[in-house]
Amino acid sequence: MAKVEDFFTLTNSVEGIDDEQYQHLDPMIRAIDAMANATYQSIYVIDYLKKGFLHVASNPLFLCGHTAEEVRQMGYRLYIDHVPAEEQPMLTEINEVGFKRFNEEPINARSRCYMSYDFHIVNREDRFLVNHKITPFALAPDGRAWLAMCVVSLSHHSTPGHIEFHRKGRPTYWEYDLESHCWQQRMIITLKPQEKQVLILSAQGYTVQQIAEKMCRALDTVKTYKRALFERLGVRSITEALTVATNEGLI
Repeated sequence: MAKVEDFFTLTNSVEGIDDEQYQHLDPMIRAIDAMANATYQSIYVIDYLKKGFLHVASNPLFLCGHTAEEVRQMGYRLYIDHVPAEEQPMLTEINEVGFKRFNEEPINARSRCYMSYDFHIVNREDRFLVNHKITPFALAPDGRAWLAMCVVSLSHHSTPGHIEFHRKGRPTYWEYDLESHCWQQRMIITLKPQEKQVLILSAQGYTVQQIAEKMCRALDTVKTYKRALFERLGVRSITEALTVATNEGLI
């Protein structure tokens, strides 16, 4: 089983932050709470200088039956208590390799980076797979991550892992292989205009027949678009397609 200190690496040892800088964070924290009010996703902020959680919004998905303040005080202990023991080494490995990958990015591009991965959360008898996205919220003077904002949502996958490192505006991303322990570069998914239109109309509740009529295409043609869309996104349903497309900023 992991220990709290396993989640903190010398690769991201933070220095050069004083108390005055913390005093300027209140407007940003209020903005996070406002954002949390508009979504079911859980949002929290990691403080890598103080090695804990700076703030936790009150959305219940990530709280595991605790209050937001209890989770803030627990910090990384939450992972140890509520992530299956067999997945905790994966999280500590992600932490280590993720910071190494992050520090290879130019300092002026680091604020546009984020990492995404899936793991299980256990809350008493309930066990569910979540997607965890983490992005820099504030950088230390040397460009290391001082604060990071994390967004937790339900995963569309069925297994943990699926570790990706992205930089907004770049046509490629990095995917981490837990077996080879190496990063592999991949091309960003793009949708053809017809596939995007099928997805948007499906999100609006139209049937395949109605979509064909709106697009002035044969029913079989629209079904072909839909199959290609599912294959491109690696999903099996419109619900999953919408989740992936939204998470990847494709629509």
